[in-house]
Amino acid sequence: MLRLIGGLISVAFLVLPTLVTAQNFDTQAGAAYVYDQTTGTVLLEKNADEPLPPASMSKLMTLYMAFEAVADGRLTIDQMLPVSQHAMDYGGSSMFLRAGEQVSVEDLLRGVIVLSGNDASAVLAEALSPDGTEAGFSTIMTDRALELGMTSTVLTNSNGWPDPDHRMSMRDLGILADRLITDFPTFYPLFAEEEFAFDGRVPANSRNRNPLLGMGIGADGLKTGHTQEAGYGLVGSAKRGDRRIVFVITGLETEEARRNEAERIVNWAFRQFAQRSLPQAGTRVAEAEVWMGAAPTVGLSIAQDVSLLIPLDQADRIEAEAVFLSPIDAPVSAGQRLGELIIRRDEGLPEIRISLVADADVPAGAFGVKLRTAALVLLQRFAPEQAEFVGPLLTAPGGA
Repeated sequence: MLRLIGGLISVAFLVLPTLVTAQNFDTQAGAAYVYDQTTGTVLLEKNADEPLPPASMSKLMTLYMAFEAVADGRLTIDQMLPVSQHAMDYGGSSMFLRAGEQVSVEDLLRGVIVLSGNDASAVLAEALSPDGTEAGFSTIMTDRALELGMTSTVLTNSNGWPDPDHRMSMRDLGILADRLITDFPTFYPLFAEEEFAFDGRVPANSRNRNPLLGMGIGADGLKTGHTQEAGYGLVGSAKRGDRRIVFVITGLETEEARRNEAERIVNWAFRQFAQRSLPQAGTRVAEAEVWMGAAPTVGLSIAQDVSLLIPLDQADRIEAEAVFLSPIDAPVSAGQRLGELIIRRDEGLPEIRISLVADADVPAGAFGVKLRTAALVLLQRFAPEQAEFVGPLLTAPGGA
């Protein structure tokens, strides 16, 4: 289909054969956020921007700050940190630290990740605080969260201890999980540890609370959370093949509900969506007329390699539309941006816009070309415009 509107050419074409309708995911969580990290696609949002009590899931921000400190040399893995009375006095999940003892940074990190130690979080916070207090650390932690793009986060402590002002949105927790995985690949395997028997103190408190680890569904992180106000929540991630997803849920009523809902989300995200790739950068998808050029047309090619996510079962065919000005004034340089390719998907997925560039130089034409162009203008007033899409747009991984 071709439309000419004020000099804009829009070439629309079908990308994939018709498939069967996909089912929307109806989560039982009070709030949720699911993100395909590989393609940068948000798959699910439910109350995702509402600031909510994050419980122990907010320990991920303490961990991010600690990882940064190790990376820039403010802390070392084997450095011993003192345990304060304030840290020891925390209730809830604990490493059972004793005031006055010294604990290594490595043990504290594992104590936060695996054991969800409120005391361990406080020790790290006091070590990194500008004034040596957990409150001082909370201030700089909130500021750092905003710098990372977490706009609905206010933190008043290091571990998610109930406080009416301690809040994070599910989207912010998803952003944080994404950054932890991307920024600290050396530390990320710690989140998959299923057991940490610190000093053999409390053998019954040595297991990771993440219910998805060891289930064989690709889960390898990140952090659970629970308070009476928040309900049961989980910031999770899973990888299958080349794809990785990040998800956040909260507001579940029981541990079993959290486990079941998290497993459902992981399976849905991998089974109901498929990763597809456009042809490689440089593939021609349209042609544009050139005004007063040495050649009458120039090819429009995809500017970059693109991988996208599509619903595996989809009622309507995915539509792509090449939009560009026509004719294009000569001269034209290879690589010059001339338009964009717009990909539309179902299931509420956002459209994708990809630059289209000239695939060849077209210098300005000589005097004879200008005469012929003037004659063609007269003829085109009585003939429809035409444009052509060349070749298939999407290919499945590993083949056409």
